[in-house]
Amino acid sequence: MEMEMEMRGEEEIELGQDLTPPLPPLSFALHDSFLSSHCSSCFSPLPPLHTPTFPNNSHHVLLPLYCSPLCSASDSPLHISSAEPRLLRLLQSHPSTYPHGDSSDLRAALRLLHSLPATSPPAPHRISGLLTNRLRLIDHDDDLRIRDGARAMFLARTMRDAQDDVAPDDAVLEEAVLCLVLTNAVEVQDNTGRTLGISVYDSCFSWINHSCSPNACYRFLLSSPPPPQWPETPLRIVPAGQIESGVCSKNLLTKECGKYGPRVIVRSIKRINRGEEVTITYTDLLQPKAMRQSELWSRYRFMCSCKRCSASPLTYVDLALEDISAVNFNSSRLSSDISFNRDKATERLTGYIDDAIADYLSIGNPESSCERLEQVLTQGLSDNQPEGNEDKSELTYWLNPLHHLSLNAYTTLASAYKILADDLVISSAIDNHVMKAFGMSRMSAAYSLLLAGATHHLFNSESSLVVHVANFWTIAGDSLLNLAKSKLWSEIVRWDLPVSDNLELYHIAKYKCPKCSLIDKLETYSRHDPVTHADFEHASREFLHCVTNLTQKVWYFLVQGCRYLGLCKNPIDFCWLDTSKYSSEYEVLTQSTGTNCGNKRSFSGREAEEDTNQLRMYILYLGVHCLLYGEYLASTCYGRYSQLTCHVHNILDGEEKLSNPCH
Repeated sequence: MEMEMEMRGEEEIELGQDLTPPLPPLSFALHDSFLSSHCSSCFSPLPPLHTPTFPNNSHHVLLPLYCSPLCSASDSPLHISSAEPRLLRLLQSHPSTYPHGDSSDLRAALRLLHSLPATSPPAPHRISGLLTNRLRLIDHDDDLRIRDGARAMFLARTMRDAQDDVAPDDAVLEEAVLCLVLTNAVEVQDNTGRTLGISVYDSCFSWINHSCSPNACYRFLLSSPPPPQWPETPLRIVPAGQIESGVCSKNLLTKECGKYGPRVIVRSIKRINRGEEVTITYTDLLQPKAMRQSELWSRYRFMCSCKRCSASPLTYVDLALEDISAVNFNSSRLSSDISFNRDKATERLTGYIDDAIADYLSIGNPESSCERLEQVLTQGLSDNQPEGNEDKSELTYWLNPLHHLSLNAYTTLASAYKILADDLVISSAIDNHVMKAFGMSRMSAAYSLLLAGATHHLFNSESSLVVHVANFWTIAGDSLLNLAKSKLWSEIVRWDLPVSDNLELYHIAKYKCPKCSLIDKLETYSRHDPVTHADFEHASREFLHCVTNLTQKVWYFLVQGCRYLGLCKNPIDFCWLDTSKYSSEYEVLTQSTGTNCGNKRSFSGREAEEDTNQLRMYILYLGVHCLLYGEYLASTCYGRYSQLTCHVHNILDGEEKLSNPCH
């Protein structure tokens, strides 16, 4: 009988615990665009003015570069023997051989194929325990991509072996291995979330199934060689059916893989019982159900039936992530009960917002992007029914402030306003530009806080969103801290906002709030003491209490000049979205005359200076709280020495590097 492909907890495991040691990859490959900037062995960025250890040739064929002789010695023999150079030359000289873009899937498949034992050819449906999914993949849209890729791999291998009498129709094994890579490879990301390449791991990782409400996550280690101080963690998960023995099947792919490349660590984000299935996510959990299902089917050919996807009616989180209202301005009554085509509304809103975000990311016009995004958030999007339609009414579609498109908009607005503010400060010293730059810095911080608060609100109902929340609270804290420390405060004394030039922003790493225990919780993590669910819940409640009080003191100031932000009554507590009082998102926003989070104050004289300095300190305290909580959550889902926790340390300590194992 064939063993079921799933992994289960071998013992009782609390949240925030590593489930595996750093697992080395079976095969890996950088994306084409990073071959000239990152090490092809460990995926680390190459140092500035790097002299290639393995130089590119004079014909400009992309070849691997390495950060050290050690990485070169470990990887370049496999690169050459796997026929990668032949493949890269083939794709350059004959682009029509594989007109499907990036070649990392093909290169990773070649490496994996070369590492197979030569004694017994594997079965096309499974190779050393890993599912190829070949029959499902080649029967759909990826058929041409897979066949072209397998043919290119086959030609590269035959050129390497100087074989001329073999037909490309014999590329069955190449096809199977390429399907294995497409099915099992994961995208390797750096600490900024940028995808550098792909990697395939053995059954200890690849057998972990997907859930839209997972109990585990994973992180990557990009360094060479492995840190000597790293505390080795035993393997705490085993295949289904081996709970009693606790033995994880040995993988046959040990010929040349396993010593280098991006390593992966699996970590619990919920409590896992002995024998309970361990799951991770294969998709973005902040997408609504339909988008998750579509992506999973397109890439892996399965429909998720986890508890979250099977819920009827939809969970609160999934309802919020897809909630759209429609308003008929020709009607005397505003109501969300209006019948409208939700698929059409979603398509129109998605197209508009994606296009507005592209103004910033692709065209490089952040000002246009901000204007368009705030327009649709504040005014909705008209249906624009074509002429001749018998129904003369015109609907306007409105996004729930927790809709996934709203969250995407907040992310873009926070980043775009920061870029605009930085550009203004650099390009001009004109007084009105300085004030405008300061206003944009405020709005960037406000949108970052709104994004963190909105996601945390969803996290309260779906705890597997902890990875997103950790990142967003960290970004909000960094943005607020930068605003509090901004030199622009000294300029706005001319704008009726007096600020003392002698205000001391003390060493914030020493800050310890008397009302919450985040510092104590982080010290617990530093001692590697287990954190219980009750401890986690207590720390989160304390944080929310402190950050809510601080937000009430500064929100009115952060949102000045932005109508949409001003209409969001409270970026932390979203009880104001209760639709029992208002019949649509439109009414929630338009019935709000302003924010309930704090009151506006006037500034004049010595008292004004004290008030403004106090406001600045409140922003500082709020930023520190957000950073500390982001670090606490990051320690839970990534570990104490992860890139994100080290990033927070660097911000709070004001140092480039720390003497700990993450550097």
